[in-house]
Order: sequence, then C-alpha cells, then structure tokens
Amino acid sequence: QVHLVESGGGLVQAGGSLRLSCGGSGSSFNTLTLGWFRQAPGEDREFVAGLSRGDEREFYADSVKTRFSISRVGTKNTVNLQMNSLYPEDTAVYYCAASTFWGEPRETDQYDYWGQGTQVTVSS
Repeated sequence: QVHLVESGGGLVQAGGSLRLSCGGSGSSFNTLTLGWFRQAPGEDREFVAGLSRGDEREFYADSVKTRFSISRVGTKNTVNLQMNSLYPEDTAVYYCAASTFWGEPRETDQYDYWGQGTQVTVSS
C-alpha cells in the first residue's frame, strides 16, 4: 500500500512560480511511476507530468512542458513539481499519483494510488 500527501499549493499571480511536493509512504514508493494530474472545476482530471519507473524518464503534457519540471528529491520519498510562468488557466486542484505501469502512463485509470490534492490558484 502506498500513501501520498501533497503540499505546496496556494495563490500566486500570473507569471509567478510554485513548487508542489508529494510525500510518499510504503516500501514500493521509489519503484513506481509517479505522476501529477490536475482538475479544474467542471473539467476532467488531466495529466500534467510524470516520472517513469526504472529509468526515471520525465514526461509532460504539451501545455506545461516548457514551464513545469518534475523531480525526485534524492533518496527521500518525495517528488516535486516545479511550476514556473504560471497562467490563470493552470488554476486547478493538483493531485500526486503512483502507478505500476512502465513507460509513460498518462491516463487516470493507469494510476493505482492518489493523494488528496492541493489547490493552486493563479490570479490574473
């Protein structure tokens, strides 16, 4: 079993930056594919960024790939999402997730474990 807890959300002006963190517990955390998703009001949950199990390859949604960066914090059970040049349309609840899939899973049903989410609001 893997338990995920997000932190770092908040209110920021357009053009600003935020860093989200996801702390994971469970012996398998560091062997899983890790991902960040987001969900805006009235919208489906969408993939944002991921870190593949095994080769630690980063992969991103096109809308964020030049602005966001996902990384694992050393040997700690933590994965960060650095978000720069934020737009009002980045406003959403951001979720950390973990998957047993190899490669670049981008669908919500490919992820087995989810955090509770953290709100990110970008003002114009």
